Amino acid sequence: MAVEKESIRLSLAISPELNETLEALAVSRHTTKSEVLRKAIALYDVVAEAQSQKKRIGILDQNKQVEMEIVGI
Repeated sequence: MAVEKESIRLSLAISPELNETLEALAVSRHTTKSEVLRKAIALYDVVAEAQSQKKRIGILDQNKQVEMEIVGI
């Protein structure tokens, strides 16, 4: 039997500019702002874990060459 987890509602104050970015991401991905935030938190968790293991985060091109290293997160 699957156990349903209770949802927790949050109230979040963000700037109009950040809201516009969030809205644009949601529209472009055909999803909701809540889902964008959930995915952002999941990605942040991956980054934090990697950094705790002294790993570096980057974006690779199709040839697996580093295009950009992500720092300061």
